[in-house]
Amino acid sequence: MRVGNSGRWLSSYLLLSEVIMNDESIRAYKDRLENAGVLIEVERSVSSRYEAASIGLKHNTRPVFFHAIDGKHRLIMNAVCSRAMLAELLGTSPSNIAPFLAGLPEGGEGGEVRIIEDSETVTGAKEEPDLSHLPVLRYFHGDGGAYITGGVVVAELDGLRNASIHRMMVLDNKRLAARLVPPRHLYRMHRDALERGEDLKVGIAIGVTPLILLAAATRVPPGREFEYASVLMNKPVELFRLDNGVAVPPAEIVLEGYIGKERAKEGPFMDITGTYDRVRNEPVITLTGMYRREEPIYHAIVPSGAEHRLLMGVPYEPLIYRAVERVARVRNVVLTEGGCCYLHAVVQIENEGEGEAKNAIIAAFAAHPSLKLVVVVDSDVNIFNPEEVEYAIATRVRWGEDVVTIPGVRGSSLDPSSKNGLTTKMGIDATTP
Repeated sequence: MRVGNSGRWLSSYLLLSEVIMNDESIRAYKDRLENAGVLIEVERSVSSRYEAASIGLKHNTRPVFFHAIDGKHRLIMNAVCSRAMLAELLGTSPSNIAPFLAGLPEGGEGGEVRIIEDSETVTGAKEEPDLSHLPVLRYFHGDGGAYITGGVVVAELDGLRNASIHRMMVLDNKRLAARLVPPRHLYRMHRDALERGEDLKVGIAIGVTPLILLAAATRVPPGREFEYASVLMNKPVELFRLDNGVAVPPAEIVLEGYIGKERAKEGPFMDITGTYDRVRNEPVITLTGMYRREEPIYHAIVPSGAEHRLLMGVPYEPLIYRAVERVARVRNVVLTEGGCCYLHAVVQIENEGEGEAKNAIIAAFAAHPSLKLVVVVDSDVNIFNPEEVEYAIATRVRWGEDVVTIPGVRGSSLDPSSKNGLTTKMGIDATTP
């Protein structure tokens, strides 16, 4: 195992955004991490069953590159695993991510997408699909199977395109069970296709550049993910047309297929909370083709790891920011580490009157329905310091007046304390009376 000079860790971030602006390849991104000395490299053979995930979790906030998964496959893990790394890619500071993203056009207005018909020059020639040729990891002993976790699923229907990230459990060499969450866009597209008697054609891009991954994880207006990615990258996004007609971004590996009527049991799966999500009958993706670059780099996102939480949580922060902005002078938003970067939020406002904090609480819950707790603080509180947030709660909250509870509401399916999907949500006004 080779580990870069940790003394160069923070300063090396200055090198990262340059490669994203000039190359849409995750291998160029990996090379820049290596040259900057921030990449942990594992040169020995590592098993795809549990061992790789164990190493990735041990180095949860450092990028890890495996040279020989099962003796032969290249794999990157924890590719974007800290707010500092993401902030540098965006050209802002770690504490300014939510305001920065909230200031971008929500629908990717001004972004440009170009369609190129020939994908072979980027992804390699089409071949028969065989998932056994990929280092698909099995992460934890309780998992239902091996999972693809870093793939961007692209679908097109009625001239509208969707790009989103879904966990996909391997059923056999040509089939995957994909978790499609209702009522999100891909779920609706699949439903609409089936109602007219059609399969939904898809492409799955594995090993895309990080800002395209962020865009695919972001809730934008339907069909605008790649325009939004273009805005993030400050350059046009090129998509490559597969044989089934779906256009996908440049990637190390692309799987071509369709989602039909077939369903299969998916799960258990260790999700963002570090607890197991339940087994469901989910749609099956049947593969019809596979494209691979020479010596491809497979990207795996460790479930419940830092990269998983960052990509799942950060995209909600600008949504909350914009919602609160309509009712108060919002300064910042963060989904906290202790809340799994998903269930708990701290909202910072410039409090201009009694009642504004409660309006901010309601707006935050509306923007991110999976939230379980919202704490609103004044602008003098550092929302990235849990001690300062707790101090505000201890010294500024009147429990009989400043706490809002909403019992019996739909929460996150990932919350292990919920009962039949129902929970009680709580908002705390921790601003100065």
